[in-house]
Amino acid sequence: MYQASFGPGQMWAERTDATGSGIGPRQIGLMQDVDVTFSYTNKEVYGQDQFPALIARGQGKIVGKAKFVAINALFASDIFFGLTSQSGQFGVSQNEPATIPQTPPYSLQVANAITFNDDLGVAYANGDRFNRVTTPSNPGEYTVNPGNGVYTFAATDAGQAVRISYSYNIVTPGREIIITQQVQGFTPYFKATLFQKVSPGAPGTGGQNLPFALRLNACHSNSLSFPMAQDAFTMQGFDFNAFSDPNGIIGYWSAVKQ
Repeated sequence: MYQASFGPGQMWAERTDATGSGIGPRQIGLMQDVDVTFSYTNKEVYGQDQFPALIARGQGKIVGKAKFVAINALFASDIFFGLTSQSGQFGVSQNEPATIPQTPPYSLQVANAITFNDDLGVAYANGDRFNRVTTPSNPGEYTVNPGNGVYTFAATDAGQAVRISYSYNIVTPGREIIITQQVQGFTPYFKATLFQKVSPGAPGTGGQNLPFALRLNACHSNSLSFPMAQDAFTMQGFDFNAFSDPNGIIGYWSAVKQ
C-alpha cells in the first residue's frame, strides 16, 4: 500500500532569531496551496561527445510558495517583518453622506470625529471630486481639521450633498504593525512545519489517515503579497527560502509508508 497526499494541508511558522514573551508559533490560516521545491544545479564534464561524461550536483536551494486567505497580523509582524505588533487598528468610512450647512461657517463633523485618523477626500453626490485647500473660497474646495474631524467648505457650496471618506481609529482595536525602516541585512528567521494528514486510498485499504510532515529548521521570507481583485478573496502570497541551521540540519521529512 502506497501513501498519497491530498489537499493543501496546514503550515506553521515560528520565529527563531528572537525569543521572549509574545513570540510563538503562527499558523497560516485557510491555506489554499503550498509548494516546497528542492533543487540543485548540475555541473557537467564533457569530452568530445555530445552528452556529459560526468555529472555532479552543485549548489542546492529550497524555495517555498504558499497561498492563504486568513489575515493574521501576528504572523506578518513576527515572521515576515520581524517587528513587534501592538494593540491598535484603523478603519475607513467610505463615502459617508453629509450635507454642507446653509449657514456660516459651512462646517460639519464626521460620524467618527472623536477617533479621526486621516482625510481621504470629499466628493459631490454625483462623484465629482473636491480639492483640499488651506482656505476654501471656491466651489469644490474644502479644508479639514485633523484634530476634531471637522470639514469646512466654501459658501458657494452651502446646502450641497457630499460624500466624505476618511480613516479613524477603532475603539476596540485588533493588532497593528508599525512598519519601520531597518538597516540592510536585518533578516528575521523562522522554523516552518507543514502537515498533511489525508492520504486517500482504495476502498477497504484504510488509507485515509496517513500523515505526511515536513519541517524546515531555518527559513526566511522575501515576499508577502495582498492581491485584492474583483469578485475574489484576497489570496495572500508568501514566498520563503530554507537553508541550514547552525547544526548543519536542513530539516526533517516524515511519512508513514516506507
